[in-house]
Amino acid sequence: MKNSTGIQETPRRTSGRKRLYDSILDTVGDTPSVRVRNLAPEGVTIYVKCEFFNPAASVKDRLALNIIEAAERNGTLKPGQTVVEATSGNTGIGLAMVCASKGYPLVVTMADSFSVERRQLMRYLGAKVVLTPRAEKGTGMYMKAKELAERHGWFLARQFETEANAEMHENTTAQEIIGDFDGQQLDYVVTGYGTGGTVAGLGRALRKARPGLKIILSEPSNAQLVGSGIPQERSGDGGPAKSHPAFEPHPIQGWTPDFVPLVLQEAIDGGYYDDLVPVSGADGMHWARELAAKEGIMTGVSGGSTFAIARKIAETAAPGTVILAMLPDTGERYLSTPLFEPFGADMDEEELSISNSTPGYRMT
Repeated sequence: MKNSTGIQETPRRTSGRKRLYDSILDTVGDTPSVRVRNLAPEGVTIYVKCEFFNPAASVKDRLALNIIEAAERNGTLKPGQTVVEATSGNTGIGLAMVCASKGYPLVVTMADSFSVERRQLMRYLGAKVVLTPRAEKGTGMYMKAKELAERHGWFLARQFETEANAEMHENTTAQEIIGDFDGQQLDYVVTGYGTGGTVAGLGRALRKARPGLKIILSEPSNAQLVGSGIPQERSGDGGPAKSHPAFEPHPIQGWTPDFVPLVLQEAIDGGYYDDLVPVSGADGMHWARELAAKEGIMTGVSGGSTFAIARKIAETAAPGTVILAMLPDTGERYLSTPLFEPFGADMDEEELSISNSTPGYRMT
C-alpha cells in the first residue's frame, strides 16, 4: 500500500499467477499498461503499453504466433516445413521463438543495416539468418524471402500482407486496452507502424468500443511514406512492386520499411487513425533514454518515438487528458546502435571522480 506521497508503506508481496503454462507461447500478450510518473506534464496522464513483457521482448511475438497458428489451422504450413520471412529483427525473433517451440526450421532474410544483436538472437533461437545488402533496403530482403520460398517450397510468413497480423491485434492488443481501461478515461492511443498490424487491429476494435478515442499514427520525419500521399505500387499478391519514392534510411528500426505494407493499407483506406504525426529519430532516441533514466522503463527507439508524440500531444492537451503510447520492444535490442553511444564500457569523468573519492580498490 502506498501513502499520499507515493511511498510504499508495506513490503511488496507476490503470490504467483495462479496457473501453470504448457508452453512459452501461452505467455504471449496481456502486457501491462504502466503510468509514467515523472515525465508527464502537469495535469495530463500518460500510460505506456510495455510490449517488451512478451516472452521474446517485442510486440511482434503476437503476429509471429498467429501467423504460424493460422497457417497450421488452414493447412498451408505442413509439419516440419521450413518457414521463411523477411524482417528487420523483431518479427524474426518472435518467429524463431515460435518455430523453436513448435519444431519448424526457420530462415530469416534481413538487410545488414539492422542491429547485430538481432541476428545473434535469432541464431541463438535456432534460426538461420541470410543477410541482404543494405542498399537494396527492405524491398531487397522481402524479395529474397519470396525467392527462397519459391525455390525450396518453404512457407512464406508474409507478415506485411497476411490477415493473421491485424487479426491478432484486434483480438488481443485492442481487447487488453479495452479491458485495462474499462470504466476509465482514455483519450488518445499513439502508435507507429512497421507492418501496420497494430494500427489496423486497434482501429478495427477501438473504433467500435471507444468511438470518442483518437488514434494517432506516427512515422519517421525523413521517411514520410503515408504523409507523402503517394500510392504504393504493388505486385499481384499485394506485396511491394518496388521501393516507395518517399523513403529515406532512418534510425527508427522496426518502423516504416521502404514500402507501404498491405496490412497498413487497410488502416489508411479505412480511416483507422485520426492524425498522422511525424517524429525524428533524434527525438525518439532522446525520449527512449529519458524513459530509461527517469522512469526505469527500458524501450527502444520506436518506443521512444511513440512516447515523443505522446509528450507532444500532452503539452497542449486539456487538463485531465489520458494518453496511451505503444512501446514495441526493449532497449536491449539496440546495444550496438546510436541509442547506446553515450554509454561506454569505461568510466566517465563523474564515475572516475566517485571512484577516486576513496583511497582503495581504484582502477589504475
